[in-house]
Amino acid sequence: MHKRFPTNGFLSRLPPILILRGLLLSLSMVTATAHADGFVIDKIYHPYVNPLEREVELRALVVQDEDEAIDGSQVYRVALARAFGDRLRGEFYLIGSNTPASNLALTAYELELKWQLTEQGEYFADWGLLFELEAEREEDIQEFRSSVLMEKELGQWVGTLNLSAVYEWGDDIRNEWESQLAAQLRYRYSVKFEPAVEFYSGQDVIGLGPVALGQVRFGKGRKLRWELGVILGVDSKSPDQVWRAMLEYEF
Repeated sequence: MHKRFPTNGFLSRLPPILILRGLLLSLSMVTATAHADGFVIDKIYHPYVNPLEREVELRALVVQDEDEAIDGSQVYRVALARAFGDRLRGEFYLIGSNTPASNLALTAYELELKWQLTEQGEYFADWGLLFELEAEREEDIQEFRSSVLMEKELGQWVGTLNLSAVYEWGDDIRNEWESQLAAQLRYRYSVKFEPAVEFYSGQDVIGLGPVALGQVRFGKGRKLRWELGVILGVDSKSPDQVWRAMLEYEF
């Protein structure tokens, strides 16, 4: 269990469900007019913050598709993260990518802030917020993303939902709103191995597929988390297969 949050401050005194109702209402208004074209298959975020957390993270995506323009495309993210108290966690990413028409190169930077809203088990579900700001390195393109994070335990099963509103702007892109959804249902078989199913949805991308997760402990405060999965395109617009992998070393 996480420590109970201090109750001083206006937002801390409000029931989280009231805060989230407003956020979800805003998101639904955005969704009604969104034209999401972002690549949404990536990572499912959980709403928790470890107050002593420091972390190095590596993520990779590889696309397989009949379309030669995207077949073999890869995206890599390397990040450093740390917690700021028991509610906030910040992370800085270097993002590299390549396509069949370009070599692997550093293409973008990203700042990320996660805010854990509720204590684990305090309400019917656990809640958090995620804010991300990304800037392209060689083009005038910026992206801001705000996400509602929800997680619910049902015995050995754990369901996680990420619901996001995204705004893109810059001289080299059309300014627009996007909406994205990512969900995960996993079974807690053991600490070292948890099978799961993930679902992703955005404009031109609907994917579903199996994922395996786990962690290995190396001593007090040190552990390695891993994830490996393949997301299959559900319709003709989606990539045929997207392989995703992640390693997180916490110390």
